[in-house]
Amino acid sequence: MSAGRRWPRWPWWLLPALLWGGAAGYVVVSSVSWPLPEAGAAADELHSSSTEEALPALLEEAGGLWKQSYPASAYREDAALGSGPAARRPGPGAAPSRMFSYRREAGGAAGRAGTARLLARHNSWGFVATRAARGKIQGMPYGNCLLLSDGPVNNSTGIPFFYVTRKDNTVTDLLKNPMASLTLPETDGNFCRKNVIDPEDPRCARLTLMGQMVMVPPEEVEFAKQAVFSRHPVVRKWPRSYEWFFMKMNIEHIWLQSWYGEGSAIPVEEYLKAVPSKG
Repeated sequence: MSAGRRWPRWPWWLLPALLWGGAAGYVVVSSVSWPLPEAGAAADELHSSSTEEALPALLEEAGGLWKQSYPASAYREDAALGSGPAARRPGPGAAPSRMFSYRREAGGAAGRAGTARLLARHNSWGFVATRAARGKIQGMPYGNCLLLSDGPVNNSTGIPFFYVTRKDNTVTDLLKNPMASLTLPETDGNFCRKNVIDPEDPRCARLTLMGQMVMVPPEEVEFAKQAVFSRHPVVRKWPRSYEWFFMKMNIEHIWLQSWYGEGSAIPVEEYLKAVPSKG
């Protein structure tokens, strides 16, 4: 350093302002997320703690600690004008994130009914909620997982059939109060696994059927056998001393959650007429 050159002496309290001033309009990209199989896949997913407003810029590039951030509205408004952050995005080599483009192609009432039938078709078990009818928990809500089938492999009906015994507490409840709900999740489906979606994420669909659980009448027992035994062959070997029998749900209400926001009520007639959508 030359003797004649003097460097300005800044007050110590200006140091934070100088350091952070240059970072205005930028955000820190978290390096903590779930493991992904492909090296480039990290750019397509986002930790759940991030907000939608920061998504468009956060996911543009895979490298770098600091990235320019803009609200999502800026991209929508400027895209048609050829200016703003949308115009400054990289070329075709950097595709935008799929984080908020998971909405299913089948929309509207028919699409929702098809999704509901898909869940009823492919779930081999469900969560049944009843009102307890025994002991100290009488009157309290009680839940249990039961095997189910909505028909033989090539004959989906949308009506869940169960193979049960009176020794099961859930069945004890149902014989005194047949009202119940059945929740069928999409947790194990291809959509949730492929897109690394948490089971509680609204995009990972869940279906709730509500109605009365009744014993299958004699004229339907053979169909119930085909439905349950074709999906769960092992139950044929369950001990006969448990006096197994078939039950089904007479559906009265249907509720589907398959995207952000409020769930959808589906008319029973529409649900029964729908064709299961492709998973």
